[in-house]
Amino acid sequence: MAYEFKFPDVGEGITEGTIVKWKVKEGDNVEADQILAEVETDKAVVEVPSPKKGAILKLSHREGETINVGEVLAVIGEKGEKLGAKKEEKSAHYTGSVVGFLPEAEGETKRNVQNNKNAVSRPEDSRIKASPIVRKLAKILNVDLSGIKGTGANGIITEEDVKKAVSGAKAEEKNPEPKKIKKYDFFGYVDHVPLKGIRKITAEKMSEAVKNTALVTNHDHVDVTALAEVRNKEKDKAAKQNVHLTYLPFIIKATIESIKKHPYVASSVEENEIIVKKYYNIGVAIDTPDGLIVPVIKGADQKKLYDLANEVNNFVEKGKTRKIDLMDLRGGVFTITNIGVIGSTYFTPIVNYPETCILGTGRIEDKAVVRDGKIVIRKIMPISFTYDHRVIDGAEAARFMNDLRALLENPGSLVD
Repeated sequence: MAYEFKFPDVGEGITEGTIVKWKVKEGDNVEADQILAEVETDKAVVEVPSPKKGAILKLSHREGETINVGEVLAVIGEKGEKLGAKKEEKSAHYTGSVVGFLPEAEGETKRNVQNNKNAVSRPEDSRIKASPIVRKLAKILNVDLSGIKGTGANGIITEEDVKKAVSGAKAEEKNPEPKKIKKYDFFGYVDHVPLKGIRKITAEKMSEAVKNTALVTNHDHVDVTALAEVRNKEKDKAAKQNVHLTYLPFIIKATIESIKKHPYVASSVEENEIIVKKYYNIGVAIDTPDGLIVPVIKGADQKKLYDLANEVNNFVEKGKTRKIDLMDLRGGVFTITNIGVIGSTYFTPIVNYPETCILGTGRIEDKAVVRDGKIVIRKIMPISFTYDHRVIDGAEAARFMNDLRALLENPGSLVD
């Protein structure tokens, strides 16, 4: 019998996703665990597998559409089976990984929908047959879809059904219409770009950080002349082992040693407590065509220089195709972001909340500086350290930066 496969929570706290690509089409036969679709959610594109063997009777969303957790992703049944047949199987819920689904427990009920006449329908009510576009219209017009009888195929609620419900409930009022999107403003033409995917997640995270932290940024300069020499020597050795060695692995190692001296740098605030992390998972901000992602190097203090380089390079390559695992984006205690590679110098990075600190590195340039009373040319790298002032005071931040600068200016201990 027909089985409604509902979009599962593919990661902690996920509420929605965007269909990037369907791997199957209606009428196809699929095996259990065969990939049905690629869905973008929480900065990563994940593959959603089929929970069972059967034929694809219906795909409920088009590529590019948003699907909420709990909405029907696909209907699976027997070849040639008509939709609307009584379902013999219970729906399934997510069990903790991208594969693996369990039947709902007996007695488990759906969230109650508000009974007031104008309540907005909830996406988790699977009894309501309506497309995302119709649901959006209902939300705009403040209409309860649960009280509407659909006139579309198989009882699906149409846009006209929603509009008629409005006019019937409020005959004395003017029928509200969805907001019209203009292609121009007072000064000229404009484009409307949906805030979704990575950009939406980034916006939410940045807003959360600014709202919940007291951010301050300290700036400094690091003389990396000696580091550049060491890196050039190691770069040739690394190349023989097929390792692309940048400055970042050296910075990661120096950062970890500095955190060990200033443990509050790797912390978070939860209610009235400061949670100091005793592990060293370092996030590395990576620029992708779709926006910024921050994969995390787990146990970075246990890894050698070349291993760190390889892991960063692998994250960069995965970032280009958005195939990074969701767990690779979690568990960080401190983040490093480098805009120097793009050619910029000074900036004020925002912490990767709930972390309390972040290090930003700028473009390395040859600068004229005074050493022992003489003007010499040295390679100088600007650094920016943003911290939550509730946890770190300015003096402690300065001491952290001093220790970091000392390690980078005397990099012998960073090579293993």
